[in-house]
Amino acid sequence: MHLGIITKTYTRPSLSETLDAVVSQGIRHVQLNLLSASLPTIPAALTAAQCEEIRRALDGRRIIHAALSATFNIIHPDPRVRAAAFDGFAVLARSARSLGTRVLTISTGTRDPEDMWRKHPDNSRQDTWRDMLASMSRIAAVAEQYDVTAALEPEQANVIDSAPKARALLDTLGSNHVKILIDAANLLNLTNLARQKFVLEEAFDQLGSDTVLAHAKEYSADGQLGNLALGRGVVDFRLYVSLLRSTSEEIPLIMHGFPEHDVAESIAYLTQLTR
Repeated sequence: MHLGIITKTYTRPSLSETLDAVVSQGIRHVQLNLLSASLPTIPAALTAAQCEEIRRALDGRRIIHAALSATFNIIHPDPRVRAAAFDGFAVLARSARSLGTRVLTISTGTRDPEDMWRKHPDNSRQDTWRDMLASMSRIAAVAEQYDVTAALEPEQANVIDSAPKARALLDTLGSNHVKILIDAANLLNLTNLARQKFVLEEAFDQLGSDTVLAHAKEYSADGQLGNLALGRGVVDFRLYVSLLRSTSEEIPLIMHGFPEHDVAESIAYLTQLTR
């Protein structure tokens, strides 16, 4: 199994220094957030020279670029905000292969106008589902145009907050360019935590064949995502890793959601589960 990390876990003045920190801890797979290259996560433009410089920095350290962070609020209530973000997503899709990856991470958004990771009561409305589906259809078309894969992450605060909803969306879209990014912590909430085994097994049963990327972050007993070293929360990582392995040994497992001082502990914890 390939362990990796999201680059913005590290705070460094340059991408080179960030990647040096990654390599120093024995990590060879990354999900690149362009913030690590002093660019916006969703840029308005990305030049060939910028792509070449980033690719050189990755290749020079023999780092595998597993995925590119491309998440934005696809159902933001302000259409102008949404439109600008869609333009940026197209920039990333067009540039992804030059940057060394074909996978872009996305989610299905929230009606909250300020925080993409905050649940909103309107997320469950039928008109919200229709807006989300229209946005996902647009993402699928852009991904097909540039021959990349949009890896959709089910997340509790977003419209797609469970495996069954993600399965329904994939079946409705019918696109080979939209797949799944799975994160055990994002499938959990205080209501289903006692049924974690069922929740995770259901997710892999319904989504495993479409999963191209996995995340590893923690969930706490009081319902908080992240901010803990892996192994210090309540995610059943032993089960999660077993389910990932039964799906494919080639799916990168990308760590995130904790401060840099927890990286070494998190690597050690996952390494002893993945040997």
